Amino acid sequence: MPVTDKKIGVLMGGASAERDVSLKTGDAIYKALSAKGYNTVKIDAGTGKNLTADLAMAGVEIAFVALHGGMGENGAVQGLLEVLGMPYTGSGVLASALAMDKEFSKKAFLYHKLPVPEFIVLEKETGFKRPVFGPPWVVKPVAEGSSIGVEMANNEEELGLALERSFKLGGKVIVEKRVYGKEVQVGILADKVLGAVEVRPSLDFYSYEAKYTAGKTEYILPPEMPEADLKKAYEAGLAAHKALGCGGATRVDLIVADAIPYVLEVNTIPGMTETSLLPKIARLSGLDFGGLVEAILKDAIGKEGK
Repeated sequence: MPVTDKKIGVLMGGASAERDVSLKTGDAIYKALSAKGYNTVKIDAGTGKNLTADLAMAGVEIAFVALHGGMGENGAVQGLLEVLGMPYTGSGVLASALAMDKEFSKKAFLYHKLPVPEFIVLEKETGFKRPVFGPPWVVKPVAEGSSIGVEMANNEEELGLALERSFKLGGKVIVEKRVYGKEVQVGILADKVLGAVEVRPSLDFYSYEAKYTAGKTEYILPPEMPEADLKKAYEAGLAAHKALGCGGATRVDLIVADAIPYVLEVNTIPGMTETSLLPKIARLSGLDFGGLVEAILKDAIGKEGK
C-alpha cells in the first residue's frame, strides 16, 4: 500500500538546457509511483511563471522534484515550495543553490578539507586569463549540469575558444586542472551511502554525448579499485553531500587518482530513468527502481513530520 494518500505532483520539464532529460526523469518517476498505487500527476514547470497556479489546480499536496538544471535545481523552485508550505523531495533551498554553483560548492568542499582539482574562476568581463597551473584544463560553466558546455583544453588557443563558448552559457566559468583517474559516482540516500559506479566513456571524457548516447559509456558496478580506495570514495561522497547540507537522494561525482578521491560536484537531482546512474547503484544495493523512487518520497514525508 502507498505510504501516503496525498496527491503527488511530479515537477518535470522546466526551461533549462536539461529540459529533455528532465522530462524523461519525470515520466519514469510518474510511472513508478503510479504503478505503486500513488495518486500522481505530471506537472510541466515550463518557465515557472504559472507553477503556483498549476500546482493548485491539480490539487498537489507533495512535490516530487524531477527538474534538472536552472530554477529546478538552483533552489528557486524549492524556495517557492517552502513559501507554499508544500513538502518536496530532495535538498533544501541553500543546499540546492550551493550544489548548482560550482564556484561556491568547491569553496565549501575546501572548507571541509575535501580534495578538489586545482581551479580558478573567470568572469565574462575579465575575459581570458591563463591559469597559474598548466594544461590540460577542464572548462565548465559555473551553473550548468549534465556536462553541458564542458570542454577540454590542451593549450592556450583551445582554452580561449572553450572560454568563448562557455561564456555564452553564463557570466562565470570554472577552469580546472584536469585530473586523470577513475571516474566514480557515489550514490547517497537519506544521508547514507548506497554504493558507487565507475564510468568508462569511450569518448575523451564523460560528456553529455557519452551520458545520453547508448553504447558510448561502460558502467562498472561496483567500481574496480582497491577496497581501501573505494572506502575513501564513499567517505568523500558522503562528506561532500553533508558539506552542502543536502537531503534526499544525491549523486556525487569524483575522480579517484593515486588513491585520492577528488570531489567534482554534487548532483541534488540526479537522473532518474531506469538506465540512470543512481538507479543502477541502488539496484546493486538491492533496491529496484520503484523502491528507490518510493524511498525518496518517504524521505520527503519524513521531513514533513519533523
